[in-house]
Amino acid sequence: MRILITNDDGIASPALPRLAAWARQFGEVTVVAPKREQSGKSQSIDFYREIEIKRVDLDGVTEAYAVDSTPADCVRYAVIGLERSYDLLFSGINRGFNLGYDVAYSGTVGAVMEGARFGIPSIALSTDVTAGAFDAAFAQLDGVWAYFRERDLLRVNDLYSVNIPVESHGIRITRRGYSFYADRFEHRGNDMYAQVGEPVRGDVQDMDLDSNAVWNGYISITPLTADKTDLIAFEALKEK
Repeated sequence: MRILITNDDGIASPALPRLAAWARQFGEVTVVAPKREQSGKSQSIDFYREIEIKRVDLDGVTEAYAVDSTPADCVRYAVIGLERSYDLLFSGINRGFNLGYDVAYSGTVGAVMEGARFGIPSIALSTDVTAGAFDAAFAQLDGVWAYFRERDLLRVNDLYSVNIPVESHGIRITRRGYSFYADRFEHRGNDMYAQVGEPVRGDVQDMDLDSNAVWNGYISITPLTADKTDLIAFEALKEK
């Protein structure tokens, strides 16, 4: 099996070599990740300038590249630039949950959207920003993968977002919830502003929502689609 790994936290993310080491049990691993952090870049690509792409040394990884562009461009280079096909793509483990509407902004999720466009079964992995979250997520990764295999999830769908809380009581299949973060523009002086925010709890009754599942201590596995067509509306409009 040939496995591609990327993320949006950059090539220096401590999660990258750990995820590569874990994935090597399944086959050959290639890492292609942004040169610097690219959070919030979604599925954007950069075609207005030349892009620096360098092969780099990454602890325990046979082949790794740093791309001075977005996570989606990392996937594009891995497929188009290296002229390879892959059997599986992992994006992450991201520092920070990707839940609800926020998956639209996520570079972690954008990478797997791009992977699915190339026909690669793709899984985005995210955890909390708190201390010890990476350790907790990696400790639960075997269980998450066993869940995928036992239920043959990649035959049902080829694109997933997985969010792993520090402590969990199990796994739930979920759908995209509502906004997970409450943002605001903070004035930093002169004409400068920063977008800042914090997680907020909404109505936590509906446990089918990814954000609610995570708030209640469950690992959420959300099937996604790269097809942005509203198929129900499409079929209804065809009848008009």
